[in-house]
Amino acid sequence: MTFTGKTAVVTGAAGGMGLAVTQDLLAAGASVLAIDIKPRPPALSDAGKNLHFLEGDLTDDAFVAEAMSVAFSLKDRLDYLVNAAAVLWFDRDVSMVDIDLGVWDQVLEIDLKTMVHTTRHAVPLIKRSQGGAMVHIASTQALRGDDKPQDAYQASKAAILSLSKSLAIQFAASRIRSNCVVPGPCQSPMQARWDENPQLKHATAGVIPLGRVGHPEDIANAVLFLLSDKASYITGTELVVDGGLTARP
Repeated sequence: MTFTGKTAVVTGAAGGMGLAVTQDLLAAGASVLAIDIKPRPPALSDAGKNLHFLEGDLTDDAFVAEAMSVAFSLKDRLDYLVNAAAVLWFDRDVSMVDIDLGVWDQVLEIDLKTMVHTTRHAVPLIKRSQGGAMVHIASTQALRGDDKPQDAYQASKAAILSLSKSLAIQFAASRIRSNCVVPGPCQSPMQARWDENPQLKHATAGVIPLGRVGHPEDIANAVLFLLSDKASYITGTELVVDGGLTARP
């Protein structure tokens, strides 16, 4: 897969899945505007001239609008959007019966509304580029219940699945594809608790049929496939990357 001459925007690019996607797109020849509320990570310190990193808040619609304009100006085109920014707060995001509604609103604003911001400003620019593709990172938590729930996170990820399908139908005639990647448990900054409790990670791996948790590169591989021309007939669907977890009885 080659992305030479193409321009992509990746959110949540300072770590985990977003960072892996950014690195792989750069390696495949794309120009990437990487966005995160956190500073540019050391892993991108020598990424070269095709990387442009913006530190900012994706819940700020004006910031997102300007960021998309910057992305388009890199090569007078915008081909791809990857929405990977999210938070997962195990200590505060609990059952909707018990959750602080301020936390509920904050999680949905970060995990869902930022997708609205990026997409509404990216789509007109992708249209001007004669089409492209979007990939949104959901979660297997959107497909199942949990006896230890993170209900705001799960609700936002389920909404992402639905919105992606709607976008796929709305903009198919403009040759813009929209798909989701649905990761299972994955080693990323969201799962920092595994660093403190390796036994928890081991127990999680024990219920995954392939016998391990995912890595950011597993997700990046799926994202790049869905962005690429190899997936030119795929839109409005989701690719589950979970080691077989959701196939279990």
